Amino acid sequence: MRGQPSKSFFHVMIILFVGSLLTVLTWGLLNDNNVEPIRPPLQKKATSQPPNPCEGCKEVIDVIKRYSQTWKKKEDNYKKFRSNLSTKCHGFEKAIITQANTPVGSKLVYDGEKKRTHVVNQETFSTFAKEHPFPNKTWDTCAVVGNGGILANSSCGPMIDSAQFVIRCNLPPLENGYAKHVGNKTDLVTANPSILLEKYGALMGRRRPFVESLRRYGNSLLLIPAFSFGHNTPVSLRAAYTIEDFESPIRPVFFNPEYLQRLAVLWRAEGLRAVRLSSGIIMTSLALELCSNVHLYGFWPFSNHPHSFHALTNHYYDDIQAKKKFHAMPAEFNLLLRLHSQGVLRLHLGNCKPGEK
Repeated sequence: MRGQPSKSFFHVMIILFVGSLLTVLTWGLLNDNNVEPIRPPLQKKATSQPPNPCEGCKEVIDVIKRYSQTWKKKEDNYKKFRSNLSTKCHGFEKAIITQANTPVGSKLVYDGEKKRTHVVNQETFSTFAKEHPFPNKTWDTCAVVGNGGILANSSCGPMIDSAQFVIRCNLPPLENGYAKHVGNKTDLVTANPSILLEKYGALMGRRRPFVESLRRYGNSLLLIPAFSFGHNTPVSLRAAYTIEDFESPIRPVFFNPEYLQRLAVLWRAEGLRAVRLSSGIIMTSLALELCSNVHLYGFWPFSNHPHSFHALTNHYYDDIQAKKKFHAMPAEFNLLLRLHSQGVLRLHLGNCKPGEK
């Protein structure tokens, strides 16, 4: 009788041990089935610090901090920079080859191939402008229009068209609704020979599509770097012949390679290291000699909008990337931004407002 309580106590202990073991096994199984343990609720983050607007936008934000909407022209800085351009590059007289500044027998040294030369013969001479294409005066306002994606949906067309002289780069499209944002007035447009080679078959076959594409530019000047590289010369001459044969009103002219060489030296002294200057900075340089007030549109080398930070295409009309090994677009932009800050020229970033100047 005395042993029974001890035996009962022993049975109770066994039951408690088995129960504890089952509890542990059950908890382990629940954890294996990815059942999350109960945790205290997370505290909400403070709303005083907004999240980063986009990945990699720090550079864009830094640029906007340097960019001032309350821009004011600084006449002394403008005159000093323009005088430097005129003295070292002579753009007004030498940017474009004419029959006056490049007679038959002249030797042209290619700016992209220093060892290659072209001796002007009568056939080549006949394609040169017969007279100086620019009047003996400066325009009051000039717009240099780049092709950056920042122009898409910008509503800058009316402001661009209000300039006295409008320069465009590399045969950009103006139809299909683009005119509202980029305008359609054109006084000078550049054409990279690579476009003639790739888009128009080097003008070796049917040439009418090329001529019809030029109608959007009216009777503007068509500026071609025919003597930058040897392979550019034949297709550039064919472009001039095609325009003459089809009696197009557009006026083909050629860059003087000496001017492009001088310009590269000037910008190198300003700190720009690039294999080739872009069409945008070349035309901005020329505009600073020809115009009292230079406005730039579509110059933005970043992939996000400077204000809303939404993603941008490379061009306002496509997302084809440029050959980065040739141009140093961010470095060029930084130099132009510096000139903007100094009141030499005005960069327009973002959308345009009605009546804005």
